Amino acid sequence: MNTPNIAKEEIINAFKYRHATKEFDPTKTISEEDMKFILETAHLSPSSFGFEPWHFIVVQDKELRELLKPVAWGAPLKLDTASHFVLGLAMKAPMVKHDSEYITHMMKDVKQLPEDVIETYDRLYREFQERDFNLDNDKKLFDWASKQTYIALGNMMTSAALTGIDSCPIEGFHQEKAEALLKEKFGVDTDKYGLSFMVAFGYRKADPEFKKSRRNFDDIVTWK
Repeated sequence: MNTPNIAKEEIINAFKYRHATKEFDPTKTISEEDMKFILETAHLSPSSFGFEPWHFIVVQDKELRELLKPVAWGAPLKLDTASHFVLGLAMKAPMVKHDSEYITHMMKDVKQLPEDVIETYDRLYREFQERDFNLDNDKKLFDWASKQTYIALGNMMTSAALTGIDSCPIEGFHQEKAEALLKEKFGVDTDKYGLSFMVAFGYRKADPEFKKSRRNFDDIVTWK
């Protein structure tokens, strides 16, 4: 594995180039290779305890995109014009609670940890949930899992920008209605997964009207 050596100027340029693209050029399509690259950066993203509490649905079917419009007020124009549209799902309590089958599977089968390490990991994870973060109900556990999905979301948008591909993150949806639709039409087990975010990818139809604005650097960073 080679040590990365990407020019810092190129990385900052990608962050400046990226903006929340409201309308994409419907005549331009992201290549399969490039989209798999973007999704691989989600796959390789870090998560708390490395438990990967997420799943991503790439919605290319036009009929399914149409069904999403009534439950996602922030998405219709993106659904019509984006090359690729991704739903980011976060795991719910039955999946991420410390004593769940999924967590055991991750430790034993995916991470292939020795038994003594599993015992330590399990104790630390249980204490993390019950003592450190007080994740004592289903809502708190889902919100915690959603935090992890946003790491993957940020990485996907950054990797897209680094390759000249535009994106737009979307929280403009009715969660309860959207999840009912996911259960009925997308085959999602909504006892196990909830909708965390939507994100559209493609190529901008036009340059943004306004210059990117941010607070002063010194207003957001304190050195001690």
